[in-house]
Formats: sequence, structure tokens, C-alpha cells
Amino acid sequence: MPTSTVEQYIKTIYQQEERCAHDIVPMKQLSEAMGVTPGTATAMVKHLAERKLIRYEPRKGVRLTAGGRELALIMVRRHRLIETFLENVLGYDLSEVHEDAEQLEHAVSDKFIERIDAYLGFPPADPHGDPIPSAEGHIARRDSVPLDHCETGDSIRVARLRNDDPAFLLLMKEQRLTPGEVFVVIDKNETAGTMTVQHNARTRKTNTPFTISMGNSTRIMVEPTGEQ
Repeated sequence: MPTSTVEQYIKTIYQQEERCAHDIVPMKQLSEAMGVTPGTATAMVKHLAERKLIRYEPRKGVRLTAGGRELALIMVRRHRLIETFLENVLGYDLSEVHEDAEQLEHAVSDKFIERIDAYLGFPPADPHGDPIPSAEGHIARRDSVPLDHCETGDSIRVARLRNDDPAFLLLMKEQRLTPGEVFVVIDKNETAGTMTVQHNARTRKTNTPFTISMGNSTRIMVEPTGEQ
């Protein structure tokens, strides 16, 4: 049985692969994501490589093997289902679910996870909009892009929030920029490094414009609504 540390590394590598422009995760990126020193990360990835869960390329980075990806999807499924349960059933706030899910995902049984999935009605995505892998290891892909790729006048629906920082999630909740919400980009200011969005007037009685930094806009994955 893999230890919780092994599980956490494998899940983190998977998440970084999702966000990485290349198919290999640089060691610096992995150590920062894990919150450990580069030396500690290197020692662990060598261990993971010995177990054939990853491929390690010195001075380059790591990538998951087929076995590593299988374990990663199990852990991602656990995490996202637990987050959904915490919010939908126990009343957790979106900004609170991540930390407790990080602890619980290593402690619960497969039976517990399957019971949660059935109880929730087999949800396709978690509260952040991230797709939940099936029990068979299949995961849906959505054609979403970061908000900063959009232009003035685009009608957009929030698909995912790619950040677990509580302060960021609280801000998104306060401004109603959460998965499923529809809004229009009313200004993109490259010089100031900001984007201003406004909720669709047909879906909200109050639709005060909200300005967000380009940095934060890269964390908001969106998809077109098809509206003009």
C-alpha cells in the first residue's frame, strides 16, 4: 500500500501535469507545489521512480507512468468527491473544503468513497469545477481557457477555479465568479494588467462590474456561452 506521502506526491505531479505547458513537470515546480526543499523532492522522486510510478529525468523533471497515473486518478477522485461532500452535505464554504479533503483522502476506504459518490448522485465535477474521475479512471475534458485569453465583449461561463488558496476562493465567492456563473468581459486593459467583468443582466438583478488582475484571471477557467 502506498503511504500518504507517496499518494500526495503522485497526485501533485498529476495536477502539475494538468497545468504545465510541457509533458514533464520541472523539479522546481514540483518542490514548490509540495512545499519542500528541492533536495527533499529529489529524494522522493527517486523513490517513486524505483517503484515505477514516475519517470525521472535528472535536471529536467518528472512525468507519471501508466501506473502512476492510475494511482493519481484514484487520489484525485477521492479528493474531489470529499470536497463535494463537505460543501453540499456538511455546509463547508468553498474556501474551506480543500484543507480537510487533503487530510481525509488518505484515511477513508474505497467503499466510503463509492458510498459518497452514490449519495451525491454521481456528480461530474467538484465545487471548484474540476471534473471528478469515474471509478474506472476516466476523466472528462472540457474546452476551457484562462480568463486572460478572452477579449472585450466575450460572453463567458466560469468552468473551473484553478487555485485552492482560501483568500482567492473567498474573493471569487464574494464576486460570484464561481463555476456555472455567466458574465461578460467589458474591458481588458493590458497596460494596467486588469480585466473587468460584469454578470449577465438577464441572470442577475445586480450586476456591478468587477475588476480582477491578470494574475488572478489566469486562475479562472472559462468557456464561451455562445451568446453575443
